[in-house]
This record gives sequence, C-alpha cells and structure tokens, in this order.
Amino acid sequence: MNGPGTIDLHMHTLLSDGTDTPEQVLQRVREAGMTLFSVTDHDSVQSSRLLPPLLLEGDPGFLPGVEFSCRDELGKYHILGYGYAPDGPAIGAVVEKGHGLRMKKVRARLAFLADAFGFSFPEAEVDALLSLNNPGKPHIGNLMVQHGYAPSKEEAIRNYIDKLRLPNEYIRPEEAIEGILQSGGIPVLAHPAYGSGDQLILGEEMDSRIRRLMDFGLQGLEAYYSGFTDKLRRQILSFAERYGLYVTAGSDYHGANKLVQLGDTGLSGAADYPAGLLRFLNAAHTRTIRR
Repeated sequence: MNGPGTIDLHMHTLLSDGTDTPEQVLQRVREAGMTLFSVTDHDSVQSSRLLPPLLLEGDPGFLPGVEFSCRDELGKYHILGYGYAPDGPAIGAVVEKGHGLRMKKVRARLAFLADAFGFSFPEAEVDALLSLNNPGKPHIGNLMVQHGYAPSKEEAIRNYIDKLRLPNEYIRPEEAIEGILQSGGIPVLAHPAYGSGDQLILGEEMDSRIRRLMDFGLQGLEAYYSGFTDKLRRQILSFAERYGLYVTAGSDYHGANKLVQLGDTGLSGAADYPAGLLRFLNAAHTRTIRR
C-alpha cells in the first residue's frame, strides 16, 4: 500500500443501484490512485466477469465482490462476498434467487403505485426498467421524479414506494454465506451498525448478530465505512479483534445515486491499517486480479 485512500472494497455500478458503468468505475478508481478495489453490486456477479478483461498493466488490483441483501426472523443484513469464483454454481444459485426476488418486488411496487396513487409510466419505460440487471426502489423513484410524481427520489421512496408492505421473501444470511464460501470466497458483514431503515445496532445486539453469523461461517466485518463515527468504528474493530475476524474498508459508492464519494472509507492510510485488515489483504492477495 502506498498512502491514504488507496483501497475501496464497497461500490456499486448501474448493474445494481449505482449510476456508473463498470468502465466508468474503473476509470474513477484509476484517477483516485487506488491500489485495490472491489465492485460489490447487489445480488449480481456480472461486474466480476466484466472488469478483469478491462484491466491494463499498472491498474489497481481488482478483487471480485458482491453484496447480498438478506433477512431472517431477527432482522436485515447485507453480506459482502470477496474473492469468489464468479462462475461458481453455489454463488450463482444465490444470485439467481436474489434476482428473482428483486424482479417480483419491482413488479409488485409498480402495480401498487398504479392502484394506490394512479401513477402510470409509458410501456417502453417500464420495459426498460424491467430489463435492468437488478432494478430496485431507487430506479422506480427516479422514474417517478422524471414524471413529476415526486420532487426527489428519496421522497418517492419514503412517501409512496415504502407504503407497500411486501411479504418477507429474502435471501437468508446463511444462504449467502454458504454460497460465498462454497465458491471460494470470503463472507463479510457490511456496515454492521446499520439494520433496517434508520435502525442502529450497537453493543450486545451487534455482538449477538456477529456471533450468530459466525456460526454460519462469517469471516469478516466492514469496520471502515462512509458515515461511521470514530466511536462506531472502534466498537466494530473491537468485535473483529475479539473474534479474530477480518476487517474491510468500503465507501458504498453509488455514483449520482448517493452523496458518498469514491474512497470515502474513513481509513487514513496504510500506516494505520489494523491487524484484521492486513490479514484480510493477505488472504485476498491470491484472489486479486492484476495485470
């Protein structure tokens, strides 16, 4: 590592709910002078297939990534997977399930907006939405703004889209973790302090969640994350140290869909990398694609 802000292991492209293409993300990573990056599109491994052929000599290392949206009886979790084989059948099965659930939700939300509020969209725009790799609430919200149904994407989601209560059909965290492990990857809990909506998970509740996920094979915690306070970061680092878990760092960059900047992880520089992050980087070394 050669300085501050050299890694970002959590970002999204338009293959999930970001606005940049994989090519644009790669260019931004180059311009930022990073040494290692990972694209973690929701319920999709397409970027892990598309990006390696685009890498040039001298480019930053690319670590295949994914983020699965999970839920069970105790709440919501986002499980990151790193360094897996993109064509592994186990991770492919989780991706297929996640995509199917996403498409079912999008259709249900469009029908709800039409029935409850009379919001309609041209057939061509609906077809374009449904043709996306992983359409979700942000895509519908942007469409509502374009047609004047809401002043902003955030208000569209809060005041209209989220009024629909969908059945609790999700990928379970143990399914995601097992799929990642069976495909040779490293499962990590994304932003452990954040749950559903504005829920903040701290102390004993976070501890209980982490230990439960470790029973399924969880190997790491995302301790460096945009928006984390020093206090939150220290708490997550203490759990990682207590349980011998890897530590990762990611911004959760979404392009124009969020205010988060690429590389905004809260990690000040290589000299401050905790032991858990160094161990992760060592474990990820053989899984990282370089030219």
